[in-house]
Amino acid sequence: MGTTATMRAMPAHRAHTEELMNMRNNVGSHLAHINSRPRHSDQHVLGRQAESERLAVAISAQTGSGALRIAERLAEYLQTHSPAGEPPWRVFDRNLMAKVLEDHHLPARLVKFLPEDAHSAVDDVLDELLGLHPPAWMIAHQSIETILNLVRAGNVILLGWGVNAVASKLHNVFHVRLVASLERRIARIQTREHLGRDEALAFIERTDRGRARYLKRYFHREVADVLLYGLVINTDHFSDAEVVRLVGEAVLNRQRSLRFGVRSVHAGETLI
Repeated sequence: MGTTATMRAMPAHRAHTEELMNMRNNVGSHLAHINSRPRHSDQHVLGRQAESERLAVAISAQTGSGALRIAERLAEYLQTHSPAGEPPWRVFDRNLMAKVLEDHHLPARLVKFLPEDAHSAVDDVLDELLGLHPPAWMIAHQSIETILNLVRAGNVILLGWGVNAVASKLHNVFHVRLVASLERRIARIQTREHLGRDEALAFIERTDRGRARYLKRYFHREVADVLLYGLVINTDHFSDAEVVRLVGEAVLNRQRSLRFGVRSVHAGETLI
């Protein structure tokens, strides 16, 4: 009797597994649809500010290239040069996942299941079947909604999580890629994480692989594809202050162009 019950359960189990796999495989096209369709539900977030008038900055960076420190200083720079009454510039890095969980009413404990560190599709299916936590592709899908809401509201700087691919069709987003030599990146990670050289190197390789895998898996894009970015900067050759000025002036110029209706170059020609 137990054998018969097991045999009856197997087709249902297999069907559920296939359904989950199909849903995960289709998530890329679904995310592309979300990225391209009008978002009338976001109007309460934008208020009276037109979507095209308030900018966002999407930063992709090699691990250890100094991105978070630069993003924080860039927020200060842009705030200083913003008109009176503008909302503050905010930076979202690791805290982006906390925002995703908050927006989608998910328990805070799930923050440890970071999409950029996701395991294989098989692990996703097993976790879903066992009810351990939402699979990574589901959290990735929810993160898209949060990212789009943030960039459409504007005055945000977002790092990682595929933001450059997510917002590639939005004209109010300025895309940046930060790179640096391996030795400089190792030195930064050693200082920041209090690691030895070999540990720092392993940390960099693991993190960069996770980011590249995340972008490839859900958006079918290569993180090193320079056509995703409007500006690529090697931080070996500039101080943090110089990088901030380079990016900041580019963002302010884009902002002035959008506000006064001057369009020197179409966003699709430089950001995609």
